Amino acid sequence: MSCNCSDGVGSLRNSPYDMIPMQRAIDTVLGLAKPLLKTSVPLQEALGSVLAETVRSKEPLPPFRASVMDGYAVVASDGVGEFPILSRVAAGDAPGVHVTPGRVAYVTTGCPVPDGADAVVKIEDTEAVLGEDGKTEVAVKILHAVQSGTSIRPIGHDIAQGEVIVEAGEVITPAVLGLLATVGIASVPIYKIPVVGVLSTGSELVDATDAAGIRGGKIRDSNRPMLLAYMQQLHVKTVDLGICSDSWDSLRDLLFSKLPSIDVLITSGGVSMGEHDLVKPLLKELGTVHFGRIHMKPGKPTTVATVPIGGVDKLVFALPGNPVSCLVTSCLLVQPALKRLRGHTIAQSSPVVFQARLLHPLPLDRDRPEYHRAVVRWEKNEWVATSTGVQASSRLLSCRHANALLHLPVGTHLAAESVVECIFLSDMVYALSLGDSWSVEIALGQCCVRDRRAQSPIASSSCIGSCCANRPESARPSVRVDGGHFFPHCHELDKASKVSDSVSRGDSTDRSGPVMQTTLTEMPGLAVEIVQAAVVADEVDEIQNVVRTWCDVAHVDLIVTSGGTGFSPRDVTPEAVKVFL
Repeated sequence: MSCNCSDGVGSLRNSPYDMIPMQRAIDTVLGLAKPLLKTSVPLQEALGSVLAETVRSKEPLPPFRASVMDGYAVVASDGVGEFPILSRVAAGDAPGVHVTPGRVAYVTTGCPVPDGADAVVKIEDTEAVLGEDGKTEVAVKILHAVQSGTSIRPIGHDIAQGEVIVEAGEVITPAVLGLLATVGIASVPIYKIPVVGVLSTGSELVDATDAAGIRGGKIRDSNRPMLLAYMQQLHVKTVDLGICSDSWDSLRDLLFSKLPSIDVLITSGGVSMGEHDLVKPLLKELGTVHFGRIHMKPGKPTTVATVPIGGVDKLVFALPGNPVSCLVTSCLLVQPALKRLRGHTIAQSSPVVFQARLLHPLPLDRDRPEYHRAVVRWEKNEWVATSTGVQASSRLLSCRHANALLHLPVGTHLAAESVVECIFLSDMVYALSLGDSWSVEIALGQCCVRDRRAQSPIASSSCIGSCCANRPESARPSVRVDGGHFFPHCHELDKASKVSDSVSRGDSTDRSGPVMQTTLTEMPGLAVEIVQAAVVADEVDEIQNVVRTWCDVAHVDLIVTSGGTGFSPRDVTPEAVKVFL
């Protein structure tokens, strides 16, 4: 429907809404946002969610006496000497022998200790006794005596049966996910992930991807792509609602059609005092406007409302159209609300305020407290802050390098060395620094370095460990973590391999593989999609076949494995891959 500027809505010269302080706005939002209903998701989909129920272990861990070392299960009172080997027990095997005085059994890390043994002597404190063929170990010399209980984890040593593993309300991190896998939780009780609809309003807007470009008073919509990206960073589900013209009927119809399927609506634009600013009066007609102005800069006309749909009050954030105002108010109001909806407590959801020292003077606004975009870093045991430059609410460039907002008081100016309150723009602060010409692409199981000026990826080596060596120094990007530390970065990250006999036979559950995959795919700033994973037996040729295929066919530069790196005869991963190095 085309825009009808008259549409029956009058223009007010003075706002009917009181201008409230920011803290009151935050308190109001957190009071309106209630944790969503509980649901269950598969383990590998739970990362970043909030646990809805306390989880207890149904069994002890380890469920048997477990060896801490690769070595020999012994009767400690035997002391040093030469002893025949009864059997060899690997991880995943059930011991079928009973160790008696004068005899030992070979054990690997994590495997059950045979009955009768009361200690494990690590392999480094022994010497092999070989048979006539010069290869087969028939006995072992114990070089150092040990006390009873040495290198054995008793039943329940790590986790007792019935012990609380994770409390309700905790965020599911990779470590928590690993704990849940350890105790056999396949379906995880979480609070429902909010579904957030993002809508841009304004007859002047065109989609950023519109091939026709901008003409005749039109401008590209930057708020919607920015907000959708920000929401994804906050671990919520998003729905792109597109652009709506400045038409009362169009906007009203869109809200009624979309609100039933989402939990939160974020709009940008249409909240000021102009004839075309229809969002506030429409929200007042459809529901309750809880506030319509905030004593802040930028973002004064920010509005929060609730609209009853099917007996449920849907939370609506009507943000200003200026891009910077939109981003700042998302950080200060939308982010806390979404955390609360996801199951966080009010205290956990509130913005975390800390202090930083200004490295230069700053002008202040005489009328409103300002949320100034800045770069904050840790330097010599304190946070220090520098401005990102001109702070106009339309100038999104002021947010390009910003990682924090400085809460500046009303006044004339602040001197250098002043201490100010700060809020990080998001919970996860990170930066990728790849120079001016290089970017990292990780998609469909292939991550390669691409020259931004070219259309095709740079050719990569097919041998592990030489990917960076085979590229010129200038073509080796790095990942920069806030604080200025640089780390070399290999460019193909798409395969995770779990090397294990017992897992490959189906006798044991692969616990580390799923955690590795989830962790890799959730790396901040990198879009990783793992398209292949393998469970490989502890056999040199089998490991080499998989590695060779991934290198020569898939052209992988980095392969991640777990297991197979200890001292036992079955720990053959280093031997298998060294031929490729």
